Order: sequence, then C-alpha cells, then structure tokens
Amino acid sequence: KREEQKDVSEKSIKGFHILLAEDNELNMEIAEFVLQNEGADVTKAWDGQEAVELFRNSEPGEFDVILMDIMMPVMNGYEATKMIRSLDREDAKEVPIIAMTANAFTEDRIKAKEAGMDEHVAKPVDVELLIKVIHKLVK
Repeated sequence: KREEQKDVSEKSIKGFHILLAEDNELNMEIAEFVLQNEGADVTKAWDGQEAVELFRNSEPGEFDVILMDIMMPVMNGYEATKMIRSLDREDAKEVPIIAMTANAFTEDRIKAKEAGMDEHVAKPVDVELLIKVIHKLVK
C-alpha cells in the first residue's frame, strides 16, 4: 500500500504548504488557483518583506517550499531569500526557495543561486514543470 501512495505522489503537491511571494495580483491569483487546484495549501505574501515575516513567524518546517517572485516592492526576492537564509533556525537553510521571474537569462539564474535560491522557473510558469521542480526539491 505504501508503494502505491508513493507512486501517486510522484506528480502531486497535495498537502504541501507553499509560501507564495508575488506582488502582481493577476499572477498571484493564477498561481494560487493552480497550486490549490493541485491540492496545495497556499500562504500569500505581497512583497519580500512580508514573505520574510510570514516565514519568521511560522512553525519550523511549516512551509514545504517558497515560491519567490524577484521583482517586488519593499524588498525584492533576492533580498528576501538572503534574509530567510540568514534566520537563526534550522529550516531557514533547508527550505527550498524557487525563483519565479520573467527574466530567465543566465545572469538571473546566477543571481538567484548566489542569493540562496535552489531553482529558477521562468514566467509565465509552466505548471507541470513547476510541480516537477517542487517535487525534486521537497524531500
């Protein structure tokens, strides 16, 4: 029975708790709909600073993954990622952070890695690819 469940969950994000940081309302709505439609629980942050605060105030291990827009007001995705990574709690170093950006150039990927992001997904987001990336990163 355990084997069957693992097989089904290969392509599923059902039950995952995702912190979604995105300042564009339409992008937020679309991403939230898609993720919830796949069975994930979504917590929304409208800028990088809010994402840092939500993570800081969460229980350790509460978020399975963070989807981080890069271009946001108040604090951009790179800065927010650096702040999350520097927090004094175990999951701050471990939680997968995926950059979501319209800029898919090599230099952007390098900047994302340098900030402490694990992966980079181009916008508009390919849902199947995003789910594969989340699965690859969430242990």
